[in-house]
Amino acid sequence: MALAVMTVSGYALTVLWPHARDAYATLAAQDDPAVLSEIGLNSALRNGQTVIPENIEAALAAHDAGLAESFVDLAREKGVSLPDELSQRVSDAVAEENSSSHFAKRFANGLVTGNADDVGSLSGTVAGDLFVFGDIRDVVREGKHLAMGEDTDRLVLGLATAGLAVTAATYVSIGGVAPVRAGLTLVKDARKVGRLGEGLTEWAGRSARDMVDTPMLQNAVASGSVLHPGQTVSAIRAAFHAEKAGALVRLAKDVGRVSEKAGARGALDTLRIAEGPEDVARAARLAESKGGQTRAILKILGRGALLLAAGAFDLSLWVFGALLALFGLLSSIKATTERLTQSWLTHKKARRLRKQMAAAAQPALAGTLT
Repeated sequence: MALAVMTVSGYALTVLWPHARDAYATLAAQDDPAVLSEIGLNSALRNGQTVIPENIEAALAAHDAGLAESFVDLAREKGVSLPDELSQRVSDAVAEENSSSHFAKRFANGLVTGNADDVGSLSGTVAGDLFVFGDIRDVVREGKHLAMGEDTDRLVLGLATAGLAVTAATYVSIGGVAPVRAGLTLVKDARKVGRLGEGLTEWAGRSARDMVDTPMLQNAVASGSVLHPGQTVSAIRAAFHAEKAGALVRLAKDVGRVSEKAGARGALDTLRIAEGPEDVARAARLAESKGGQTRAILKILGRGALLLAAGAFDLSLWVFGALLALFGLLSSIKATTERLTQSWLTHKKARRLRKQMAAAAQPALAGTLT
């Protein structure tokens, strides 16, 4: 029985050990998105060596040179070889995207429309917001909806009014809070084009709800105009409760950190998968560690790059199962050793007893013969 238990436990431990090892490493890294993403990437690449080339082809087909370049950086980091032809196509696409004509076109589009999805358009939207044109445009538009009782995007309204205050701080600090300004612009743009995750939208909406004094804002919008920015900004700021904007400003700061390391589209990718500000803060730490690889990591792992993809309880079960199998193996080895030792001692004692009986029987046998 002990040998049978030892065999079963040993086999179970052999099967469970790889899963338990990965589960323990994942649990230990759950507060470090950089290490957590490494574990997830290693698992994904181990199960499919074509993951990176396939994603590069998909990115090029979608005219997303930045994402393709991110996968090339990841391939270089992981030692995955890529065909020379594929690498050249990525280089050509990146060169085209970074050309002066393309940048100017995207800058103008971002400045006029206020929508950003790359470096050029983000530069345009940030420029528009820094000159308060973009934020006033959004506040006036959403404020008029509010004043007329129409559907109002209160999140865009709150972000735009917060942006006006941050823009003033940007000028005072000579650009010291520019990343926050860019972060607010990205969150606002992500909301406009529907790329803000549902969970993050709900959280940001709650945070923005109490930031604006609605009656005062209605009066400011009714008398304001984009053509008179000075008067309009002053009136809008009076309706804005700056002391209640701390949570959104912290979110914008983290978005700005992602944008600095992973680009505007990296920040938009983060906003699309994030369920709350904690996810964005983790993404900022990931971007600071992985830089240009961040977009590729988020594409492969999704939200699993930021936090445990599986439940901690499920991972703990693997570890517990391996420990149980190890305990069974050690216990059965102990029991087998004890039984073998006991059998050997019993056998040795029986042999010694037989020798003693034989030795005692020899004199008696000699006397009988005599």
